[in-house]
Amino acid sequence: MASHCRCYLVLSNYKRMMKAIITTQCAWRGRVARRELRELKVAAKETGALQAAKSKLEKEVEELTWRLQLEKRIRADVEEAKAQENKKLQLQLQDLQMQLNDTKELLKREKESTKAEMEKTLVPEICVDTTQVNELTAENNRLKALVVSLETNIEEMKQKFGETDNVRDEWCKKATDAESQINELKSMMQSLQEKLNSTEAENHVLRQQAMRTRPDNMPLLNMHRKSNLANGSLPGDEQTPHGTSMEYGRTSYIERQQESVEALINCVVENVGFSEGKPVAAVTIYKCLLHWRTFEAEKTNVFDRLIQIFGSAMQKQESNADLAYWLSNSSSLLIILQKSLKPVGSSVTTPLKRTQTQTSFLGRMVFRASNITVDMDLVRQVEAKYPAFLFKQQLTAFVEGLYGMIRDNVKRDISSVLTLIIQTPRSAKAGLLTDQGNNWQAIVNHLNDLLKTLQENCVPSIFARKIFTQIFSFINAQLFNSLLVRRECCSFSNGEYVKQGLQELEAWCTQAKPESYLTETLTVIFKKFRISYDEIINDLCTALSVQQLYKICTQYWDDKYNTESVSEEVLNEMKTLMNGKDASDGTLKSLMNEKDASDGTFLLNEEISMPLSLEEIGDSMDAKEFQNVVPPQQLLDNPAFQFLKS
Repeated sequence: MASHCRCYLVLSNYKRMMKAIITTQCAWRGRVARRELRELKVAAKETGALQAAKSKLEKEVEELTWRLQLEKRIRADVEEAKAQENKKLQLQLQDLQMQLNDTKELLKREKESTKAEMEKTLVPEICVDTTQVNELTAENNRLKALVVSLETNIEEMKQKFGETDNVRDEWCKKATDAESQINELKSMMQSLQEKLNSTEAENHVLRQQAMRTRPDNMPLLNMHRKSNLANGSLPGDEQTPHGTSMEYGRTSYIERQQESVEALINCVVENVGFSEGKPVAAVTIYKCLLHWRTFEAEKTNVFDRLIQIFGSAMQKQESNADLAYWLSNSSSLLIILQKSLKPVGSSVTTPLKRTQTQTSFLGRMVFRASNITVDMDLVRQVEAKYPAFLFKQQLTAFVEGLYGMIRDNVKRDISSVLTLIIQTPRSAKAGLLTDQGNNWQAIVNHLNDLLKTLQENCVPSIFARKIFTQIFSFINAQLFNSLLVRRECCSFSNGEYVKQGLQELEAWCTQAKPESYLTETLTVIFKKFRISYDEIINDLCTALSVQQLYKICTQYWDDKYNTESVSEEVLNEMKTLMNGKDASDGTLKSLMNEKDASDGTFLLNEEISMPLSLEEIGDSMDAKEFQNVVPPQQLLDNPAFQFLKS
């Protein structure tokens, strides 16, 4: 009785435990499935956004292709009309030359006949017919005047013919530039198509992984149960000690691994500095993730912990030094991940040799500790799973956010100084000129502080160049638009003041390409009434549109020497081009001038986007540059991080 009672109690406890285990497994599977469904939905949304961008670019290419065809037809018609006009002018020129030759021949004959008659009639006491001589002299003068007028007409025809050839060459050049722009858009659309295809392939691989994912605990548990029942023994009698020891070993290993993760987080959350010009935290994080095989894990919370660090760093929006430090670390880590991570199933240049497949994070960690040693090469290509690619996308978003915060902080500091510079014409007095001259030096000081901060924090050069390019674009747009909008700014003295400031900026950066729009508006200040429209657009202000040139020429006033602006003929020609009276010229201007074609405005827009692809960011640095980075001493003293020494 006692034996049967104990058997009944043990069996009931076993059944109750099995029921609880099955319930827990079902709940966990449901939770994992819901999480994977959410991730697949997010990936589908991103694919949809890329497809929308692709369709938009296709529409733009179609529109530009149509406009190019229209321009080609217009150019063909114009060339045909010009060819006919040239033929007509050549025929007129030939007729005039024939008339000139006939006139010269007639004059020569008259001279010879007059000379012969005079020789024949040479007798003493001859009475000269003064009336006939006067008539011949008048006829001779008339013929000379006719010859001069014909020569003048010929010269005018030649000049018009040369101007026609110049205009035709200019139109051909503009049409060639339009074709090059269309080719650039086509190449951009092709690169976007390649990115979309790679994203779709990556999503397809991730979906297949999600379909194949299943926990292995249940089959093993069923096999263990069947083997025990077949042997006639009850589960838990002989296998309990061994199972308890294995469970204790796994639990202790997980705890050690969590302690290692906590040690890494506590170390990199602080400023650990730089080594060999590279951020130590980024390289250390990559080495640890690569050593722990976290990139190949299907489920892990290490990436979430790292994302929390970068998220907390973005809360310090006012400190450019902190933002630059985390921009250096996040961008360097992004460059390494771009060179290292590959989707599952893709070709890998330096694959890792494995003897068996590990499906769980714990299994991978045990397998790594027993069989894998750290390779001498730092950046290795690994087949990463979905969490790693999600971490890479989140890291990209953090890089863009940190980049934008640094740029906006500098623009906010410079904006107040630019406001004072723009308001200088209103409050310009003799005693304030010295104080106003310090505003340009304040801008140079802000640029020096930014450059020093970026250099001290070892920000990659591709991001530093882009930040300064956008800052100079902001300065250029603000000052140039002030000349167009404020008439008091479009004066001679203010032009000298702004030009002096631009020379200081040019001396700082040794190249004034970003200020080309503003520099061209300050080029010519003397004898403007003698300048033609062709000289303005071809020699002086090649980057400005017709609207911008007209606005500046009409608003200009000389408060110092009282000189005149451009002539009325130039202003009328600009007004004609703006009103679109010349259809061919208007079509060419709309094709070649991006500002006129986009919205017709004369204001200059600043560049605020960061058109940098992951391929450009990854190619900006070599993987060998991260080889000699020394890990932080805090981790080297930890026995769990001895792999960092190799």
